[in-house]
Amino acid sequence: MHNFITRSTGTVALAAGLVVAACGSAAAHVTVDAPGAAKGKYTVATFKVPTESDTASTTGLRVTVPNLKSVRTEPMPGWTSKVERNDKGESVAVVWTVEPGNTGVGPGQFQRFVLSIGPLPDQETVNFPAQQTYSDGKVVAWDQPSTDGAEPEHPAPALTLTAKSGAEGSDHQVASAERPAETDTVARWLGGIGLALGLFAAALGLGLVFRSKRSS
Repeated sequence: MHNFITRSTGTVALAAGLVVAACGSAAAHVTVDAPGAAKGKYTVATFKVPTESDTASTTGLRVTVPNLKSVRTEPMPGWTSKVERNDKGESVAVVWTVEPGNTGVGPGQFQRFVLSIGPLPDQETVNFPAQQTYSDGKVVAWDQPSTDGAEPEHPAPALTLTAKSGAEGSDHQVASAERPAETDTVARWLGGIGLALGLFAAALGLGLVFRSKRSS
């Protein structure tokens, strides 16, 4: 009985270790996320870049985009960004590089790199091959497409697009989607000011009534 319990416990521990290792490996990949990304539309794509090295920091990132009309980077303190274009003026890649004095993304850390992009191509899946550069000179290419549902060792960041609906989006629509909290804050401020003015008017009215009674 004791041997059975020992073997069972060891099996469970081994299985748990494999699951944790698998999750850690998957979490270490460079990934992209853009909720609601649709064919022919604009979207905000966030690239999550973890540092896998135990001794070096991430100091650069290059992401290839599928010949897009518009690509805009979000300002990042300590980093410079450059959008590369082809002879047609289409955006083909974005390069981020740490500025002098910035140590980069250290071991055990990750960084988000955000892009406003579009219009997205009319296809089911869009790959964004990436190259991650480390402070020791090592470059890791995340450019392998997934085949038959199997994940390769260095998968390219990919987005699955929804069906196109309505008119083509615009940068203005993307900007509006990026600032819902700001709009909500302004509305609350305006509501608060209106309420304060209402209370002031009510107090002023009561004061006039009391003065009228005293005069009579």
